[in-house]
Amino acid sequence: MNEGTRTGRGARWSAGVWTVGTAALIASLPWAARGRLPDRLATHWGSGRNTPDGSMPLWAASLFPALIWLVVAAIVFVAQRRGKDTARRTTRAWTAAALLSAGILLSGAQASVVRANLDHSDWHQARLPTAWITATLTVAAVAGGVFGWLMNARAEAPSPAAQDPSGPVLEIPRGQRLVWLSRITNPWLHLVAAVAGLVAVAALAALVGGLAAPGPLWAVFLPFALTSLAVACCSTVQARASERGLEVAFGPLGWPARRWPAADIESARAEDRTPAQAGGWGYRLSGLGTTVMLRSGECLVIRSRGKGTEFAVSIDDAERGAALLNALDRAQHG
Repeated sequence: MNEGTRTGRGARWSAGVWTVGTAALIASLPWAARGRLPDRLATHWGSGRNTPDGSMPLWAASLFPALIWLVVAAIVFVAQRRGKDTARRTTRAWTAAALLSAGILLSGAQASVVRANLDHSDWHQARLPTAWITATLTVAAVAGGVFGWLMNARAEAPSPAAQDPSGPVLEIPRGQRLVWLSRITNPWLHLVAAVAGLVAVAALAALVGGLAAPGPLWAVFLPFALTSLAVACCSTVQARASERGLEVAFGPLGWPARRWPAADIESARAEDRTPAQAGGWGYRLSGLGTTVMLRSGECLVIRSRGKGTEFAVSIDDAERGAALLNALDRAQHG
């Protein structure tokens, strides 16, 4: 299975979990607070008015926003699928940004509606939740814009590949510069990050909706949010070798990243490693040094000059990357 297939599968799994989970969250929020809500929920406030002018029964207030979300997600998926292959990576970046932004927007809007109706006996008593709506719009816009921009920047980065080496050291033609770039994704880690992130969003939505005391909800939100971020950073790795040295970027956004100047790399090689040897999945420290383990098999291993420490990352086409790094070292040190 090539890297494009793995990346596409991981993205589809993550998007599917986010879509289904967000729909379930939107639909379940009113039902979770039904004992504290009126028979009909205020769902619409006229422009410039603080009092509601429209309402829905609880079942409709639950299902209607969830259906809107599913329609939006379907439109985004169809637009992405119809994109040309040459623009598929860029389209995928903005697809993910649109799904993230729309999911946050509709989840936050539903939580705001629940909060506005909470502990009222009649829907006419609900007041426009201006502060929560403003906060939701801001978070959705910033999250979608930043996420889309960062992913699009990674998708459009030029990546001319080094030529096949005839040995462990690549012969670089005089006057030419070569760049080696490889990227790998673990779809299962993507899935774990998406599930943990969805739990964190659900806890945050419950906090906004006032469904429980802040203490327990923060106790759920913080560990799941941190878990989602940590696993997401280890779910995708991109390695880039050039005359500047080696850069290993983590996560779908390519951040954070570790860099080694070419002068600091004593040697590089390709080596097969397993999670058992590395001590598990993700960013691991063991007797072998530091290993970023996303799948069993080929790894790019570098040794730092003067330190004797090694860093390894499971990546496709590691032999060519090692050959280019060794060639750069030979050119600098004769």
